[in-house]
Amino acid sequence: MSPAFSHQNSIDYGSDQSNQVQNDLTVVQSELGGKETAPLVSSKSYRWNRAKYSRNRRRIDIWIFAFSFLFSNWRNNRKWTYSGGFSPEKQAARRKYQAVWIRENFLELGPTFIKLGQLFSTRADLFPLEYVEELSKLQDRVPAFPYEQVQKTIESDFAKPIDKLFSSFDPIPLAAASLGQVHRAKLYSGEDVVVKVQRPGLKQLFKIDLAILRQIARYFQNHPQWGKNRDWIGIYDECCRILWEETDYLLEGRNADTFRRNFRGEDWVCVPRVYWKYTSPKVLTLEYMPGIKISHYEAIEAAGLDRKMLARLGAKAYLQQILNGGFFHADPHPGNIAVNTDGALIFYDFGMMGQIENNIREGLMDTLVGVAQKNSDKVVNSLISLGALVPTGDMSSVRRSIQFMLDNFMDKPFEEQSVDAISEDLYEIAYGQPFRFPATFTFVMRAFSTLEGVGKGLDPEFNFMEVAQPYAMQLMTNSNSSNGNNIFDELGRQAAQVGTAALGLPGRIDDTIDKLERGDLRVRVRSLESERVMRRLSAIQLGTNYTVLFSALLICATLLLVSGFKILAAIAATISVVPGWALLRLLKRLDRIDRMF
Repeated sequence: MSPAFSHQNSIDYGSDQSNQVQNDLTVVQSELGGKETAPLVSSKSYRWNRAKYSRNRRRIDIWIFAFSFLFSNWRNNRKWTYSGGFSPEKQAARRKYQAVWIRENFLELGPTFIKLGQLFSTRADLFPLEYVEELSKLQDRVPAFPYEQVQKTIESDFAKPIDKLFSSFDPIPLAAASLGQVHRAKLYSGEDVVVKVQRPGLKQLFKIDLAILRQIARYFQNHPQWGKNRDWIGIYDECCRILWEETDYLLEGRNADTFRRNFRGEDWVCVPRVYWKYTSPKVLTLEYMPGIKISHYEAIEAAGLDRKMLARLGAKAYLQQILNGGFFHADPHPGNIAVNTDGALIFYDFGMMGQIENNIREGLMDTLVGVAQKNSDKVVNSLISLGALVPTGDMSSVRRSIQFMLDNFMDKPFEEQSVDAISEDLYEIAYGQPFRFPATFTFVMRAFSTLEGVGKGLDPEFNFMEVAQPYAMQLMTNSNSSNGNNIFDELGRQAAQVGTAALGLPGRIDDTIDKLERGDLRVRVRSLESERVMRRLSAIQLGTNYTVLFSALLICATLLLVSGFKILAAIAATISVVPGWALLRLLKRLDRIDRMF
């Protein structure tokens, strides 16, 4: 018996597999004949996991990473740093290499950055695709902490010896992740359980890391390029909330109870029961519920289970979560879903959950209607009301991008669409535009994409959108019935909107006049030709200064050389290289300005 280690960041509490431990290295192998083996935890010793790791050393490690990233990013955007000349292919290769470097350093920096990387792997609207793809591979495999620390945490939280709480407790962990590890145990009442224990010193580590990350977020927010149309402080606050929620095992237990209640009428979904008597903020005791990891396709086949049915059940379970109250599992990767011998799905790890509020559901419905009508204005307005799009002075480029996506998206029937393709197109449009997708939205899109991948692994002919079609129709039908199901209701609603707008019109006119009188209202007129001329004049003036400085230094160097002061002449000639190089770059910039407009 040994649970399979999760694919990314969480712990699989009860997969029916064999256990093998060699020092601090655990190998997982399927009991049902699977030949896949993988290390459960890395045997590497990370600096953050050492007992004498000081706060100052932690700060140094993080800032070294931050400055190295900034320098690498600066270098990637300088065309003259590419040997043999710049090309988009070379830049993409560098970004790919940098993405691998970021993933490896996040693992080196420990729990905070591992979780951060996994959150960023859902934010293709913020980061280049190379970063997102690489961070999605981030494996949460770290060394287990000693049993003595496990015992100390449990006994401290419950004020009892561990042998008074459990009749047996396996000192060797079944699985270890950055936030905690799981042990097999048995209660005196005879139930088999798994005990999830939080990693010691985790909250202190979070406090140090998050204080430094806030400073980095402020730098990004004030950056003239990276801070444009991005709310880095808001993203930081959102990440903080998610991280702190994952350290509260009482909250995770409540999430598990809520999730189980939402599926209490379904016999094809199983959720481990929480033993509250043996649960605290740092210890979570759950029912031992073994199963076959849903991505172990050979083992599922050997157990005689219907793979096509399981693929549809996975999609159905998630769609029901979205529809029934909007409380959903925000991280349904293969390590968090298993299958029992009866073909029922088992869900694990409820630390990261999402909640779709009613106002968000209505906004998403408006977006869906706009997509169905291929109306880019309706989609833009609904995204602004959702807070997913920041209104700027000129939204024409955003509308054009969305209209282009709608024209291509609607080429094929709904059931023939691919979630992965839709997500990729959406994020490609969003990157560089004033989009600020809420965490709920990105979690849902990532979950849909993950479940589509798992479904295709179980059944190559599986199509997530085909399963989702009746649910989408149900959602639209419910929305239509709740907003009025006849033309008179619609006319009444529109009349109320017109009336409200008419009543508010005098007030809006007064506000506009007040702004004009105070000088707060500005009218912006943009002339491309004037901009081109002004930029060119500014560049020519700067070029004149560089030319004068370059010439003066060369003349000075020549006079010094004639006078016999060779060392001073060499210094002057060397200094003249700086304005000379700046002049060459300015000439290239002038050429770009001419071609830009």
